[in-house]
Amino acid sequence: MADSKFKLHIITPERVFCKEDVEMVMFNTTEGDIGVLKGHIPLTTTLQSGVFKMKIGNEEKRAAVHTGFAEIKPDEVTILADAAEWPEEIDLQRAEQAKTKAENKLKDRRDHIDLLRAEASLRRSVARIEVVKNK
Repeated sequence: MADSKFKLHIITPERVFCKEDVEMVMFNTTEGDIGVLKGHIPLTTTLQSGVFKMKIGNEEKRAAVHTGFAEIKPDEVTILADAAEWPEEIDLQRAEQAKTKAENKLKDRRDHIDLLRAEASLRRSVARIEVVKNK
């Protein structure tokens, strides 16, 4: 059986978040969710904040990854993200407060710019909450 692993690099402005040999990754793009296995066709896509899942052997790791770009090659995936967080790095109470604040701003609907910021904030906080609660 051929090796089914490929290289994964997740890089943020602050650090190299993850450098692993993985068997599968799943993440959110602006066009929908995507799953990647070794041998995937080359693709560049835009990330949306969400839960990033990676499978390494029998283990599945999750992280919150927030906006950026993904370059997919048959034997390598590189993610350039604005931010990425492991579950243990997330303050659940703060994420829940941010979610409530964003939901309240969305109900207000005063300003188009505030609406876009509130939607982005809501996506980030929901991703953080999901990563912590489903680790």
